[in-house]
Amino acid sequence: MSPATNNQTIKIKFLQTLESAIKEQTFVSLVLMNKKNSESDIKKIAIRPVQLKKGLMLSFISRYPTNDITKNYTIEIGLKNISDLFEDTFAQGELSTVSTEYFFSYPEKGKSKLKQKDRKEFIEASTTHDHQKNRLIDQSQNYLYALGVTNEKGKILKDKQAKYRQINKFIEIINPIIEKSSLDNKVNVVDMGSGKGYLSFALYDHLKNNLGYDPHMTGIELRPDLVSKCNNISINAGFKNLSFKEGSIETTPIDTPDILIALHACNTATDDAIAKGIHAKAKMIICSPCCHKQIRKQMTPATHVKSITQFGILKERQAEIITDTIRALVLKAYGYKTNVMEFISTDHTPKNLLITAIKENDPIQPLQNHLEEITVLKNFFGIDEHHIEKLTYNN
Repeated sequence: MSPATNNQTIKIKFLQTLESAIKEQTFVSLVLMNKKNSESDIKKIAIRPVQLKKGLMLSFISRYPTNDITKNYTIEIGLKNISDLFEDTFAQGELSTVSTEYFFSYPEKGKSKLKQKDRKEFIEASTTHDHQKNRLIDQSQNYLYALGVTNEKGKILKDKQAKYRQINKFIEIINPIIEKSSLDNKVNVVDMGSGKGYLSFALYDHLKNNLGYDPHMTGIELRPDLVSKCNNISINAGFKNLSFKEGSIETTPIDTPDILIALHACNTATDDAIAKGIHAKAKMIICSPCCHKQIRKQMTPATHVKSITQFGILKERQAEIITDTIRALVLKAYGYKTNVMEFISTDHTPKNLLITAIKENDPIQPLQNHLEEITVLKNFFGIDEHHIEKLTYNN
């Protein structure tokens, strides 16, 4: 038997063991690790069974340096994905069942191995979907009750479970960025378009009570009723340095924030927020774009790819990608280390993109190589000007 045939045989045996454990309801978890491509950002994938309305599914939690992405698959599709991941992405798998641990290695070169170790004591196989998890934002905080996320006993309301997860996911994503930063103890934060204040309160709470900073935070919001409500909640929560004021993202002047956030600011309001952060030399700019209308109307791509805009939904998605790519490139041009990631699963909200930018240097002029990348993109898709250009280097 050739080495390649032997490796495939061992892989099939491992996958059959996994499939049998799933059918017998003894499957606890599977971790795929030891990635084959060192340039890939993914660290590992944790897989476990979950019982959903659609039936038993496999939940894949992909671990990245700054966030986790969860996706659920049917058993059939999940098993195929696992097989493909061993071919393309990971060289090792650790399978846990109620009675046994299996260690599978599937290297690109060399022999595959499958070992097993019986447990001294059986463990429980759980398929509960919403298993308890340590959250950075404590659900007993009184501002969550005032915001309508919990009841008076600190229990998350049924229709606010997704909102609570969204709040925590935001904090989980930016927490390692803040922890690795060189921020002073007194940190100035501006939330452009703070809305109902969910994330303003959570970030202030995390900075002050979890990380020990002395945060001074201002929420900018156009609607006076929300400004008044959030200020009252802040007073009752004892957050003396968290305040909200009425104003638009476009016209409200800001001081020199260490952190500027703008979550779900609609259309060009995201550009206004990013530009304000750049001009104020904010150390961190974090935004979650919403709506991408400005360049969609301009798009007239080159003839040989014109077909991608003939369908409205595809044109809309292409416009989103181009809009946010140019935003990220502008941030890079101004000395920011920029990343674009999924904010939270699209099961919770379709507006799920997060752009994070960390100030690394302060060029006198925007870096030309990134501006040239923007020019190439605009020329290819027939775009005259992205709004953020007018606000930054074309003003």
